[in-house]
Amino acid sequence: MKTYIAQLIDAALNGFELESKPDFIIEQPKIAEHGDLSTNVAMMLSKPLRKNPRQIAQELVEKLQYNPEYISKVEIAGQGFINFKLTNKWVQDQLAFILEKGAEFGKTDVHAGKKVLVEFVSANPTGPLTVGHGRNAVLGDTISRLYEWNGAEVTREYYFNNAGRQMRVLGESVFNRYLELLKIEDPLIENGYQGEYIEDIATNVALQLLLDKFNSYKKNKDQINTSISQFGNFFEQIFDDLNSETNTYYNSYNYEHPFYKFFLSELKSST
Repeated sequence: MKTYIAQLIDAALNGFELESKPDFIIEQPKIAEHGDLSTNVAMMLSKPLRKNPRQIAQELVEKLQYNPEYISKVEIAGQGFINFKLTNKWVQDQLAFILEKGAEFGKTDVHAGKKVLVEFVSANPTGPLTVGHGRNAVLGDTISRLYEWNGAEVTREYYFNNAGRQMRVLGESVFNRYLELLKIEDPLIENGYQGEYIEDIATNVALQLLLDKFNSYKKNKDQINTSISQFGNFFEQIFDDLNSETNTYYNSYNYEHPFYKFFLSELKSST
């Protein structure tokens, strides 16, 4: 209805000598007795037309050509507000339209043909998940659904930053805890990760490794770092559980370490 009233006003403004049409607003009045919708367009015209806003409002009302089946009354109030009273038939027609559309009510095609990539959460894989990550999962999925509701083709992406220095430090931190579990002394690395979750990861790694396959600590360390760099499946399971609890989902899980391998190979081939 706001769009319909705005179109009525825009047509009525063609009857005035204006260099440009004003940016007026249409809103619900604070007092119910003032009608269902109200506009300040007359006040916005007072300066360019050099007239009293109530006089302008009266001239505007006389130029409005509205459907009486939808608008029952148009009145002027205060300094020049124009108030609109809607008919019961309009309300009934809107309810019938809403019921007819059902679950599809409110959908638009304003973003039809557009492709939108929404990356959300993408938590740092060097630490445990928090309530904040759960909140961002809901926010990101909500934004994705809004774009889809308005016609866009949406891809939801989770990006694993599982390469670079932070992953090396994570691997060394886990390796250090791994040695502690085996009662093997090894100095703590500087600026390593110290949370309890590091010991949990080290325990999981220790259970998965067959110690008799390794001939040296270094080989163990390399294997652990490789396991850490490929820890995506573990995190995917965590987020699958999170997504099932929050009714969110991703189209794509992307990892950073393949990009490192690609660019390193490109650099080697170019030298």
